[in-house]
Amino acid sequence: MRLPVLIFDIETVTDLKSGAHLYQLDLPEAELEQALMKLRRQEAGTDFQRLPLHEIVCISGLWIDEHGMKLFSFSREHDSEATMLKKFLSIFDKRHPTLVSWNGSQFDLPVILFRAMYHGLSAPSLFDQGEIDQQKRYNNYQNRYHQRHVDLMDVMAMFNGRHFQKLDDIAYLLGFPGKRVDAGYHVPAFMQSGEWSRLTRYCEGDVLNTWLIYLRWLLLKGQLLLEEHTLWVQHTIQYLHTQPQHADFLSVWQHSSQQTEFTRTDFPEQSVTTPSNESVMPFQSSPSSDI
Repeated sequence: MRLPVLIFDIETVTDLKSGAHLYQLDLPEAELEQALMKLRRQEAGTDFQRLPLHEIVCISGLWIDEHGMKLFSFSREHDSEATMLKKFLSIFDKRHPTLVSWNGSQFDLPVILFRAMYHGLSAPSLFDQGEIDQQKRYNNYQNRYHQRHVDLMDVMAMFNGRHFQKLDDIAYLLGFPGKRVDAGYHVPAFMQSGEWSRLTRYCEGDVLNTWLIYLRWLLLKGQLLLEEHTLWVQHTIQYLHTQPQHADFLSVWQHSSQQTEFTRTDFPEQSVTTPSNESVMPFQSSPSSDI
């Protein structure tokens, strides 16, 4: 595995202000969202808004490097959308991680692009395609077939949209928690009720499921040996034991793991020891200071 790795996910709501400006609507906020949904249904036959009208309310990630792993979230509880984006984009100025997502090439990255432009931000480390750094002509974060950004939904469908699958279904099928911990899309409700911890936990859950699928993907491709895969899984379990907000994730994972022969060993009866410095995971348990 090429370190560092950054698994990420975003949560969004409709940007009512921008929507009103785009469609020249002068309506009370209570009526505006319904009007925008109606217009979108007329345009495309769906309530799912066009990408520039997705306002980011949470960005979560799992950072893995030679020092360990660290979950993090930026949310609207403490930061504006522009500040969240600045924090996230600054990561790529420091390091050039392998970026991993589920549907990131069709949703998360384009939304980040539009919203960064909306706020007048610059992010060449993420969006340069060789104009500045010639090396990125051949391996950049936008190219569908490059490995700098691995969109698992896309690569596991063999780049055929007819084969796209839901993160929830694939994670649960493989013996991981999926979204069974907090099923359904509740982001607007979490925001309205001020349940920011539930919002970040929801987003981080998607990140964790994506990470576990990524490990299985690397095993499939021969980029991880079986014993290496096992150590990464066990290290992830150990790390989550230090994250009390994800106790339910661990509990559902333990139950789901019993449904397949391969994942049944994810939770052995005896406690797992911390990998030594000589193991195939060359890092200590302390989190990275890069995030």
